[in-house]
Amino acid sequence: MEGKSLAPQEIKLRQLKEILPEAFAEGKVDWEKLKATLGEDINFSNERYVLNWAGKSEAFKVLQAPTTKTLVPDKEESVNFDETENIFIEGENLEVLKVLQKSYFGKVKMIYIDPPYNTGNDSFIYPDKFSETKAEYQKRIGDKDEEGYLTKDGMFRKNSKENGQYHSNWMNMMYPRLFLAKNLLKQDGVIFVSIDDNEVHNLRLMMNEIFGEEKFFSQIIVRANSRGQTYKQIAKTHEYLLIYTKSTDTELFELEKGTQNSDLNLQDDISDFNIRELRNRNPKFGKHNRPNLFYSIYVNTSKFDKDGFFPVSLTMSEEYNTKIQPFNSAGKASCWRWGKDRTKKNLEENTLKSNLIAKQKNDGSYGIYEKYRKTTYKPKSIWDDNSFLTETGTIQVRELGFNDEFDFPKPINLVKQAIKLAVDNSELVLDFFAGSATTAQAVYEINKEDAKSIQYICAQLPEQCSIDSIAYTSGYKTIADIAKERIRRASKKIQAEIDAEKEKKKGQFDFEPEKEEVNIDLGFKVLKLSDSNFKQWQQIKGKDAKAVAERVEALEEQMKLFVDPVSENATIENMVYELLLKSGKDLNSKLKHKENYYCVNDNELIFMLEKASQSIVDAVIKENPQKVIALDRLFKGNDQLKTNTSLQMKDAEIEFKTI
Repeated sequence: MEGKSLAPQEIKLRQLKEILPEAFAEGKVDWEKLKATLGEDINFSNERYVLNWAGKSEAFKVLQAPTTKTLVPDKEESVNFDETENIFIEGENLEVLKVLQKSYFGKVKMIYIDPPYNTGNDSFIYPDKFSETKAEYQKRIGDKDEEGYLTKDGMFRKNSKENGQYHSNWMNMMYPRLFLAKNLLKQDGVIFVSIDDNEVHNLRLMMNEIFGEEKFFSQIIVRANSRGQTYKQIAKTHEYLLIYTKSTDTELFELEKGTQNSDLNLQDDISDFNIRELRNRNPKFGKHNRPNLFYSIYVNTSKFDKDGFFPVSLTMSEEYNTKIQPFNSAGKASCWRWGKDRTKKNLEENTLKSNLIAKQKNDGSYGIYEKYRKTTYKPKSIWDDNSFLTETGTIQVRELGFNDEFDFPKPINLVKQAIKLAVDNSELVLDFFAGSATTAQAVYEINKEDAKSIQYICAQLPEQCSIDSIAYTSGYKTIADIAKERIRRASKKIQAEIDAEKEKKKGQFDFEPEKEEVNIDLGFKVLKLSDSNFKQWQQIKGKDAKAVAERVEALEEQMKLFVDPVSENATIENMVYELLLKSGKDLNSKLKHKENYYCVNDNELIFMLEKASQSIVDAVIKENPQKVIALDRLFKGNDQLKTNTSLQMKDAEIEFKTI
């Protein structure tokens, strides 16, 4: 309550909105629509089917502006840094997506994100003035406190529903991120986006524009809450999961039986099954035209199991008391679907594990049935398993020892089901709204359960935890810190389960260690978004006489700086990772540090960043790399060595570049 009376124009606008809601957009009067509604003959400007909103053109500029940022490794916060292929990136996700463009273009099989739902209480990055420049935007998203943590005020704007550009702000945040994310998907890649009623309509239109309307795959309804949140006297218990593909030819996998309730309600020593008649029910086929499929099967009807089946007492000899032939209900001779040899082999090879059983029908006759073992199923468009509830996600995080540091964490099985639909093996999953890092734990669990080697990249903004939050009092300064700790704990939990299973199997008679060894990548590399290790050229503006003089002076200073382009805070290792990314190599490239140079993926690329001498150049050429990148300052005062190096590289057909 503000304690202020309503202004007359506000009262009139409310009254008008009650009568003519169609004439309003984001709380403001759309004058063209109002005139048309009142019967005026009006030609709408730009009249066509198009998605538009305030700031859309600026959103394009933001996504098209290149970044100078890089990623620097943090081995202390990582787990098994040198061996793992999983990656956790701490940084603002728009800049992270830009940094990944060259190295991961077309390499990601699946993306899952759980972005802000724009409920009116969300705070996220969006331009609060559309005239701000890229430099102003970067300055704003780079605001840090004295300890180097990104500040809430500098990073976020709360997007309340009273905001005049409430939907537009959210779309300006989402559009460039989804656009850049699409570039990272493989041709058969799939993206899953969790969302609720607040923006699902806009999200579909936006993704139709980015991916193409024909790439829409499905809109899943997920039962996310058992009790529901009350909205206008209706308890809302659901959210949505939008699925889009990169190509119209992309198909999702069926799910393994058991992921959700199965329709297989019978069971034997092998697995679950249902039954279907062995008799061919097609009226076109019968004894008259398929005589080889007409024969007798005998059953001992004095022996049956608890389900009324005769699984053991089948034979093709006459030793049992009841002969069964493929007649239909009208008494007409039909035929079996199996040939005589196949049936005989199935019954004689292993009677106990036969796929054929006999069963008495309602009319008192006996029929032969095939065990139908369906191992996969197509998921339906409503996912209502209890394991998909948000409450389940909260319980799963508590099981790792957390105390409600996360708000509404996504349940693991929801993300696992999405991954299983889209990813086979040894492929890459990306989540650039990582939040509580559910995606990382989901990948670990799938790899353990299905013996796969899926990798992930998770990116999370180092959003500061509120001082009065449980997370802050538990010692976590940012959401990214909690996410990293969640991954560590999940890794330890799964490794403990693997160790326990191995110990249990050691006591079994047929245990073979070499066959039972489980080798799952439970580590992760931590990399952090950072300024470039190399000095950046600054555009100097101004046209008047004073400005020109200042430009000349500033230009002279920049020229002095660029005698050595390496930043003062740069390290050799950080430069290696920046050059990896800017050379189009991924973050899991094989790095080998030899004396005074780095080899990337054996002989693909070599970085000379420490020293340069003829002996080092000779050693590098002996490696026979495709390309060599060297710091120009290594040749300072020795132009002859630089010239000779360039000529030697050319003779050896090695691309040589200095920076």
